[in-house]
Amino acid sequence: MIPNVLAQRYASTEMNDIWSAEGRILLERQFWIAVMKAQKELGLAISDQAIADYEKVVTEINVESIAERERITRHDVKARIEEFNDLAGHEEIHKGMTSRDLTENVEQLQSFRALELVARKTATTLIRIGERCQQWRDLVITARTHNVAAQPTTFGKRLAMFGEELHVSLKALEQLISVYPVRGLKGAVGTQMDSLSLFDGDKEKVLELEKKIIQHLGIPQLFTNVGQVYPRSLDLAVVSCLNQIASAPSSFCKTLRLMAGHETASEGFAKGQTGSSAMPHKMNSRSCERINGLRVILGGYLTMASSLAGDQWNEGDVSCSVVRRVMLPDAFLAIDGLFETLLTILNQMDVYEEVIASENRHYMPFLMTTTVMMEAVKAGAGRETAHHAIKKHAVATVKDLRNGTIEQNDLMRRLADDPDIPLDDEALASIMQTAHENTGLATEQIDDFMSQLEDVLGTYKLAGEYKPSTIL
Repeated sequence: MIPNVLAQRYASTEMNDIWSAEGRILLERQFWIAVMKAQKELGLAISDQAIADYEKVVTEINVESIAERERITRHDVKARIEEFNDLAGHEEIHKGMTSRDLTENVEQLQSFRALELVARKTATTLIRIGERCQQWRDLVITARTHNVAAQPTTFGKRLAMFGEELHVSLKALEQLISVYPVRGLKGAVGTQMDSLSLFDGDKEKVLELEKKIIQHLGIPQLFTNVGQVYPRSLDLAVVSCLNQIASAPSSFCKTLRLMAGHETASEGFAKGQTGSSAMPHKMNSRSCERINGLRVILGGYLTMASSLAGDQWNEGDVSCSVVRRVMLPDAFLAIDGLFETLLTILNQMDVYEEVIASENRHYMPFLMTTTVMMEAVKAGAGRETAHHAIKKHAVATVKDLRNGTIEQNDLMRRLADDPDIPLDDEALASIMQTAHENTGLATEQIDDFMSQLEDVLGTYKLAGEYKPSTIL
């Protein structure tokens, strides 16, 4: 069998257990047993011994044997019914059910449990980001827009920027989980006709049966009006939410890759790790690159999900089946691998304060030009006149630094000599002396982000204790 790279190389055991062939078959068998028990409670003639015999063999899963049956029946559900029946020695499962009564509900149960797992890992990641925000709360760095030096900020603030985006994504995920509706036992076209026949037209028993099954699934909401399949727009909502969740981690990792190029920070480099087979000095940001790649994969599954939404024929068909068999499990395996990798990065990442300080010294006069402009305006200069003068000298200083005419940034001296800037050496020196304190409301914004995490800590009490799996 060709291996699933996402499953084998990146995702955790817990996520693999949800989506593995064996895991799915076990969920299906547990679902059949739950239906049998509910049907017996409601009056169907199913013996306790039959139920016990099915329960006895529920974990005896032979994927190859089921595959051999499917090669004959050319029907996956029929093959799994025959296998379970032969193991138990009865033919009591699947009464009043269609294949979609089984597969739709089990697939939704897999998605629902996987969403809950993603929520827990998102919470864990937020807690780790919060810890790093606190660690580097006051570390002043050169902030960049368009990847060009702009103004001072702190590294804690930069992390909080991505953390707050991820927190918003967690809220969207929690909302999706709270309203996620399961299909239930609806029969071939959604009318519950077969269940109604099974219970001799007793509508109350049909509704009670479905209620018991929903309790077994543990999914809070229920579709009432569906056909053979639940709306594939729900899958689109799921995969779209996974893409939203991946966005902040991906942006963070792209930024960390850029910082690694400037040698101001890195994702860490484990003992014995090799960055390049040819160039021994290299310490590549390969884990961050993986996360950026996994986000691209998720974008591909989003395209697949959007292609299925709004493409339902009447009460349903199976044209979506081959797409969903790839899209749903692999989207969850990808986001899980993303978080496993991200948590490893957050646990071992480094910052290089001496390099950061050197970069700050090089850029700080440029970074303070907006402050100089505001002070010049307050001293009587026209805003546009001050802007023009500062721009003229800043561009000239940059050129001189780049071509080696000067070794140190002397922008403030040039501004002091310009009559259009009504600030003397002392005033400009005062601006530079307080430059490292002039990070706006960065620290207050970090504190606000940390307060936002209080609900995460309250809801996901053990999230902070999670340790990522060993990452290749």
